[in-house]
Amino acid sequence: MMPRLLVLILGFSLAAHASNAGRPTRADMQRVMELHARSVVRVHGPRRAGPGVIVGSQGQVLTSVEHVSLEAAEVEFGGQRLVGAVVLAHAALKIAVVAAPRGSYPSVPVKVLPEGLDGQWLIGVVAGRRKQDARPFTAVARHANAPFVDLDLPLAPGSPLFDSEGRLVAVVVQLRPGGCRALPLASIQRQLAPPAVTP
Repeated sequence: MMPRLLVLILGFSLAAHASNAGRPTRADMQRVMELHARSVVRVHGPRRAGPGVIVGSQGQVLTSVEHVSLEAAEVEFGGQRLVGAVVLAHAALKIAVVAAPRGSYPSVPVKVLPEGLDGQWLIGVVAGRRKQDARPFTAVARHANAPFVDLDLPLAPGSPLFDSEGRLVAVVVQLRPGGCRALPLASIQRQLAPPAVTP
């Protein structure tokens, strides 16, 4: 009886350890908070507003298609609302790219993971309520309808998701009961790449 109990305890312990493998540390989450504070902006469209993340040093902002019109959106940055041009709005992928006016912007590091995000620990910053500060939280990405992944984090569309090294790997496209749905950057790259020209 005793050896069997020991095997069960060891098995449970190993499973718990495996599920925590690669889980971001407090230092990882602090790094993400610093990136979030300097590179996440608010995007204002004709009907809705929400977060976006600066992905290019010239002011390219990746956000949800919900926050833009077909032509323009305002990017709130440095205490100002700047009128930007919508250079991409993809209804099926639920994402948009807004180009802010010319200037120098603090973009985030980006990582495209072609193998996908299923089973990966990701970090998102959840907005505080009732004057509470925003806080970083971690969750494991789960497979959803391709090309999306689901996470148990209540993040608004347009919110960035980072890996443990502080690199942007996905953007939230939909708020769902108990969590959110996100689009990996690899899917954005794959879906939006220009078709190869064959001779």
